[in-house]
Amino acid sequence: MKKSILLISIIFLGINLFAQEGILIQNIPSVDIKTLNGEVFNTANIDNAGKPIIISFFALWCKPCLRELTAINDVYQDWQEETGVKLVAISIDDARSTANVRPTVDGNGWEYEFYCDLNGDFKRAMGVNMIPHIFILDKDKNVVYQHTSYAEGGEHELFEIVKKVAAGEEIK
Repeated sequence: MKKSILLISIIFLGINLFAQEGILIQNIPSVDIKTLNGEVFNTANIDNAGKPIIISFFALWCKPCLRELTAINDVYQDWQEETGVKLVAISIDDARSTANVRPTVDGNGWEYEFYCDLNGDFKRAMGVNMIPHIFILDKDKNVVYQHTSYAEGGEHELFEIVKKVAAGEEIK
């Protein structure tokens, strides 16, 4: 029994390490989160008609998160025209700061879909430990790429991956 538990633990650890490197094929979990209007939304309903989806976990207190969302916003319309990609941003802010999400979104002119993961269920289900954390989903809503952190210019590398996903290429 102990050997079985140890083996399962090693496999789980290996999968998590592999996922942190960027690629783990999985479907997004079905979790209830909230819209900016406070309505319940199930993550299984995230869809983009067979085109790539970017899911970005962020928080208002996370400066790299805000810089990444702003940098992507500057080129987002071009990305959509070229690949049809949709960005879905998930705030992991707590109940006290959630009221500031909409003013921040509106103030920055961000035109993504925004949701709030108030109790962190979606964040935990996706294995998010650090933010910013980006996932790219393919036409079948499988996670084909992920990364954490943001450095200036990182949005260009992200777009190269989105273009490959849109073309149906395998991400390595």
